[in-house]
Amino acid sequence: MLPKNVKKLIAVASGKGGVGKSTIAVNLALALSRNGEKAALLDADIYGPSQPMMLGSAGERPLIQNRTIQPIIRHGIQSISIGNLVDANAALTWRGPMLGKALEQLMFDTAWEADYLVVDLPPGTGDVQLTLCQKMSVSGAVIVTTPQDLALSDVRRACEMFKKLNVPILGVVENMSGYHCLQCGHEEKIFGEGGGKKLAGEYGLELLGSIPLDLRIREMTDSGNPPVIQDPASHHAAIFFAMAQKLSEKLASQPKDYSSRFPKIVVEGGRK
Repeated sequence: MLPKNVKKLIAVASGKGGVGKSTIAVNLALALSRNGEKAALLDADIYGPSQPMMLGSAGERPLIQNRTIQPIIRHGIQSISIGNLVDANAALTWRGPMLGKALEQLMFDTAWEADYLVVDLPPGTGDVQLTLCQKMSVSGAVIVTTPQDLALSDVRRACEMFKKLNVPILGVVENMSGYHCLQCGHEEKIFGEGGGKKLAGEYGLELLGSIPLDLRIREMTDSGNPPVIQDPASHHAAIFFAMAQKLSEKLASQPKDYSSRFPKIVVEGGRK
């Protein structure tokens, strides 16, 4: 089941924290929009929402009409996050079932109008991920990793989860693939090399792109103006644009789901 007026749902996941998954998710959504698609972004990290800061909407409350949330518009994309509904420093001490319910409300009670809804998932393989995959029609997942073996060991668990839940994995993104010195131009593989390519090979997936560890990406994203918006002609933005194009092509080849257009048929009783 998809939210009303959403055509495709893309989950961005890692199974591990600290790999830059949210940075990938926001720039991917923005790149899809700049490529001519109607794009939206759902921040599903209930405990640690970061998209309001990355989109420059921190402290902004969405309009709620007739129990329907109107998404916040930033840089041409629609977005919603629990961070837009609670105080910035509030610590949410919710148990698992409450997380799943919160995700369902954000997903289905928001007035989306999107070709692509990108869902920024939290770390791990817990309640939020299970709720998304079991109750919603996920068109595909993008797996984010860093090159080092420690990250790969956790990211493999996310791949296995999507396989068990029959969610197509669209490809792998390697973040922090190398550090480029702004002074001398030297490149250093701080976190190792080839981890994303290795993971993609293990699961027969495409390596969608490799994102360098660059101070400018962090500064622009933290300021609420990610590279795709602030510096669309940059090398960094070009990687995200190419990634968005690859995903659009992959998803366009999927068969369309018409199940939501048909009523449920219930047969009661039996032959007498």
